[in-house]
Amino acid sequence: MGIITISRGSYSRGIEVAEKLAQKLGYECISREVLLEASKEFNISEVKLVHAIEDAPSIFDHIKDGKRRYVAFIREAFLEHIQKDNIVYHGFAGHFFTKDIPNILKVRIIANMDFRVKVLMERENISEDKARKQLYKIDVERMKWSTYLYGIDTNTTELYDVVLHIDCLQVDGAVDFIYKLAKRPCFQTTPESQKKIQEWLEAAKAYSKGAFQES
Repeated sequence: MGIITISRGSYSRGIEVAEKLAQKLGYECISREVLLEASKEFNISEVKLVHAIEDAPSIFDHIKDGKRRYVAFIREAFLEHIQKDNIVYHGFAGHFFTKDIPNILKVRIIANMDFRVKVLMERENISEDKARKQLYKIDVERMKWSTYLYGIDTNTTELYDVVLHIDCLQVDGAVDFIYKLAKRPCFQTTPESQKKIQEWLEAAKAYSKGAFQES
């Protein structure tokens, strides 16, 4: 029994890793489901929520704190989901939402730029130059987002239990490595970790309620 969050650099095949890992463990694999639930619960379009967790903050965000409200809604939906246990979550922000919760395996999947450029070129059928510019923009946006909300860059290794380079391991190698790591006693759900999730969820609900009334 356990919970795994996979933070994935863009075009680093992290989605494939998450899906194969969940299948091998017999866990539920979630990502967009969290956004859909938050959208339904707080009557906010999924598009707005996606922008809240992907786009760099604007001047308006700094004044009105709009992103923090939307992220609060997503966080509540996320914590509701992981209460069920046996979860592999992939996507942006999972490692932040669980930063101080014990027994959760936090993984970062990365790849060097040339690898990512090649993947993006193949998927989008675009030139190398365009792919590099697009990836640079994504990386800058994510760095600004995480620094604004949490005061730390998402690439900072202290956020994770393990950082894996997909270039060398490839998808199956990464899945095998994480699978073995997830079986270790320190990453099994305990009554203490479940209690911590419940406490965080109650706090998230209280914060979301206040944020929703202000929005």
